[in-house]
Amino acid sequence: MPKRVHVPSYCLHKRSGQAYVRVRGQFVYLGIYGSAVSKDAYARVLAELAAAPESVPAPSTPAGITVTELIAAYWQFAEGYYQKHGRPTRHLGAIRVAARRLKTLYGDTPAAEFSPKCLKAVRETFIGDGVCRSYVNRQVELIRRMFKWSVSEEFVPITTYQTLTTVAGLRKGRSAARETAPVGPVDDAVVDATIPHLPPVVADMVRLQRLTGCRPGEVCQIRPCDVDTSGDVWLYRPATHKTEHHGRERVVCIGPRGQDVLRPYLDRPAGAYCFSPAESRERRYSALRARRKTRVQPSQANRRKKRPKRSPGSRYEKDAYNNAIRRAINKGNRERVKEAEEMGIEPMLLPYWHPNQLRHTAATRLRKEFGLEAAQVILGHAKADVTQVYAERDSTLAMEVSRKIG
Repeated sequence: MPKRVHVPSYCLHKRSGQAYVRVRGQFVYLGIYGSAVSKDAYARVLAELAAAPESVPAPSTPAGITVTELIAAYWQFAEGYYQKHGRPTRHLGAIRVAARRLKTLYGDTPAAEFSPKCLKAVRETFIGDGVCRSYVNRQVELIRRMFKWSVSEEFVPITTYQTLTTVAGLRKGRSAARETAPVGPVDDAVVDATIPHLPPVVADMVRLQRLTGCRPGEVCQIRPCDVDTSGDVWLYRPATHKTEHHGRERVVCIGPRGQDVLRPYLDRPAGAYCFSPAESRERRYSALRARRKTRVQPSQANRRKKRPKRSPGSRYEKDAYNNAIRRAINKGNRERVKEAEEMGIEPMLLPYWHPNQLRHTAATRLRKEFGLEAAQVILGHAKADVTQVYAERDSTLAMEVSRKIG
């Protein structure tokens, strides 16, 4: 009795809208699902299998998928992938910008025909917008990554992605793209001049970050339950951090001087955030009431709205932290301008700086005083593939450095 031949099913590839059959693990795409062309191709595959049951049709990729369809499929993937603790990451915003530009220029182009010249044309439009060179390179890399993913989903042949990798990134001084100064450390004198104009809570955040070299997001989310205070050097393990998706643990060592800054904020529930905008506002209101010299009128007793549209959150976000510093600099500069006008001299204005520069300041100081290895350990810059042999050594070195620097 002849061996029964398995008849593959006529299937729908949802992301591309293509019909396909699967024969011994190989995908054979037939055309738009439900079309006469795809059904004729399906009948042809069945006929070939009936004639030669042991043969395997050559694998193929979805035919005719456009760049717009590729973007839609990739966006569906990205929305689920670029998530951290149930919240979308900022990477999605960058993907949206790149995808929008790509769709505008080449939306109707077959994805398999997207060439290096097309990628360079997209790059030129970003350069024309006046954005910096590093931003242009990042957007080009996002588009390349989109096509790399599409190869893994068998939307386009691998040769499409391979040709796009030949487009090199823009080099400094060799393109029309705008150059920007690299992020550097902020002078301690500038930070010291800014702190008096900051709210007390934000001022302590700046002091703690400058001492520990932690990231702005890490100082914003610190909670009592995340800090191990059992030793002479406190160990802060952020609930979430930048490189956690690489499987790395982040430990911030807090020495004696940092402990003095953080200690007053540990007298709260273990899961509450130490640095709270709501608490900062209450402190500001209390200070204003203490400085008031006139009697509070009945109509002024409580002017707070019952249902305000915006209310302070339980923790600072990185942008709010940065904005608080910017407002303090503006306030300090206004006072300096006023004093300079009274004295008839040119004002010495404070330069603008942002919280991440405090991390650069700490890195510079650590490298100078203790060497490059100590700076890498304290700041958590070691790569994810560092072996466990060095874990204990790094922890010991980090604690020793923290004892000395505070």
